This record gives sequence, structure tokens and C-alpha cells, in this order.
Amino acid sequence: MARRVRAHLGQERRYAHSVRVARCADVLAQRHGSSRVKARTAGLLHDLARLYTKTQLLAECEARRLPIAAFERARPVLLHAKLGASLARELFGVHDGDVLSAIEKHTTAAAEMSPLDCIVYLADSLEPARQFMQRTALWELAMHDLTRAMREVLDVTMRHYAGKGLAPAPTTLQAAVAFGVERLSVTPLEVSASS
Repeated sequence: MARRVRAHLGQERRYAHSVRVARCADVLAQRHGSSRVKARTAGLLHDLARLYTKTQLLAECEARRLPIAAFERARPVLLHAKLGASLARELFGVHDGDVLSAIEKHTTAAAEMSPLDCIVYLADSLEPARQFMQRTALWELAMHDLTRAMREVLDVTMRHYAGKGLAPAPTTLQAAVAFGVERLSVTPLEVSASS
């Protein structure tokens, strides 16, 4: 599977990222009693559509009749997770709903997330090549408490968007509320006004 992923991605840097995410997901799954195979599979396949252009993302999603929200149409890069889940099914024969859900939620998170969804989201956010000040401390937290790690990573994400003057995806805001992020950087009204 790794060779096929490398060939599909066609970029060594993105492939290396996917391998690191798969390894981190494996470690977190082992630590938290989740399926290591599912975690590794979702981690390796999570970015199958990440290098697609905006035009390709929209066209491929439309061809598959995948729903495209207004926010996604305005920021098509967000579609790579949804399209990636479809590609995992079509090209790699993945039919496990848990794995597909983790792939689909790895970018924006969601209000409802399984432990595997959290593992892949955190593995993607905290893999060793990510360079931000809190990464190491957040990884240590993720090793002990997935829920608290999700809350803290979502808090960092919300602050990052606020610092850039951007509204987060509505699903990211919903996840932040669900995981108890206290300092929401935007209100739902600002999100809906910008979508």
C-alpha cells in the first residue's frame, strides 16, 4: 500500500508526511487501545487528494456528487479530506467506515469524533515535522489524554485563524464547542457571515 500511496501522491515530501502521520497514529492507537491497523491505514491515506488543485478538488467532488458546502466552495483545499476518503475507497479498496471517517475528519474535525477520528486528527496536527511552539507539549498530552489534547489543539487552531483574520470552518468551530474550547476566537455569526 505504501508504494501505491507514494506513486499516487507523486511528491516525496507529501509521502513522507503521510508516513509520519501513519506512525504517529499507530503510536497513539497503541497507547489508547484503538486499532493500530485502522490508525496506520487512515494516517497513510489521509492526504490522497491534498496536492490536487482547487479546480481538481471541485471537479472531482462534483463528479462523485459529494456535497460541497458554501464554505468549502470558497476554500476548496478543505475538500481534500472528503475527496481523500472517496479515493481511499475507490483506489485502495478501503470500506471500513471508521477509517473513512478518520480520513474525512482529519482536516477540520467535527462535533462528533470517535477515538480513531481524534487519533488521526492529532497525528496529522502533531507529527514531528510540524513546527510550532506547543507541538512537543501537545504530543505528550495526546499520549495521555485524547480529549484534552483535542481541546488544546483546537484552541491553538482557533487562535491561529484569529491571528490571520480568518474564520475557521464551521465544523472546526463545532468541534471546538464540543471539546470545550473556552476562548472561541470567532462567533457563529462571524462564521456564517464569512461563508
